[in-house]
Amino acid sequence: MQNQPVNTQSDGSEIEGPEPKKVTLQVSKVQIPMRIDQYLSRQVENATRNKVQEAIEDGRVLVNDKVVKSNYRIKSWDLIEMTFLRPPAPELAPEDIPIAIVYEDSELMVINKEPGMVVHPAFGNWTGTLANAILHHIGENAGSLDESELRPGIVHRLDKDTSGLIIIAKNPTALHRLAKQFADRKVVKTYKALVWGVPATPEGTIRTNIGRSRKDRKVMANFPYEGEEGKTAITDYRLEEDLHWFSLLSLTLHTGRTHQIRAHMQHLGHQILGDATYGGASIRNLDFPKSESFVRNLLDLLPRQALHAESLSFQHPTTGKTLSFHAPLPLDMAQAIDKIRVIYRSANR
Repeated sequence: MQNQPVNTQSDGSEIEGPEPKKVTLQVSKVQIPMRIDQYLSRQVENATRNKVQEAIEDGRVLVNDKVVKSNYRIKSWDLIEMTFLRPPAPELAPEDIPIAIVYEDSELMVINKEPGMVVHPAFGNWTGTLANAILHHIGENAGSLDESELRPGIVHRLDKDTSGLIIIAKNPTALHRLAKQFADRKVVKTYKALVWGVPATPEGTIRTNIGRSRKDRKVMANFPYEGEEGKTAITDYRLEEDLHWFSLLSLTLHTGRTHQIRAHMQHLGHQILGDATYGGASIRNLDFPKSESFVRNLLDLLPRQALHAESLSFQHPTTGKTLSFHAPLPLDMAQAIDKIRVIYRSANR
């Protein structure tokens, strides 16, 4: 199997590709001899014959633990293992999904993404994504967008459970120009995060390398800054509100690594509230009565990482005019902060 691919996002940042998908099939008693590329394209959902042949040429199809060619004819009880570097995907289709449009003109849109919405299709989430909604909204003009990577017009991305602002280009020229701004680090992105505890210093810069965890490929890990493992990642943080057991932070990204803020908050020792992947969703006993019950209720109210892309500033791809946008905290984060404030004030009376 080939090494896992590294993709370059439209924002210029490098992210490791999705986990390879392995499909294992046991051939039953063969009635009619059939080429293996024909057999797999019929048996594996969404797998085209071209994709199957590509996998065979790359040595990612094994029959009884041996590499075969596309013209190999399957035999009864053959054990076939096929690995997709990208899981086979159905054709992207428009879907009438409501989206909160903050700004729109002929070149671009800025959308306030709600938590829980996947940005673009991937294995396990082929429909109901922001990409599907974009195609429906743009309608007849969607033909100018590149659908080949299932990311039509998407300049950058947010995690499924991260809310906030995201830029969508409406044509290839706008996409290219906006992507260059991200690559040149001219786009200013600010996030708000509700985290456990209060940092020792009210502001600072986190510098590490970030890469896939050696123990779990779905999780990103911190490695020594500018070392051989992972990619350089830099995040500025500033304390916005000290809530004793928690704090509200403002964060600015200088790089765009996968899960960068979430991994950096774990590295700082102040995990994002509700972030189960990076240790922020555990029940903790705080120094006030019935605190465990309070934390449970807080996590029920906020069953996702409390991370919000609050502001964006960039140059319009055609006019060059600076555009700046702000999205207020979503209801779940605002309510969680209010509940913490009430307990904090009562504890300090």
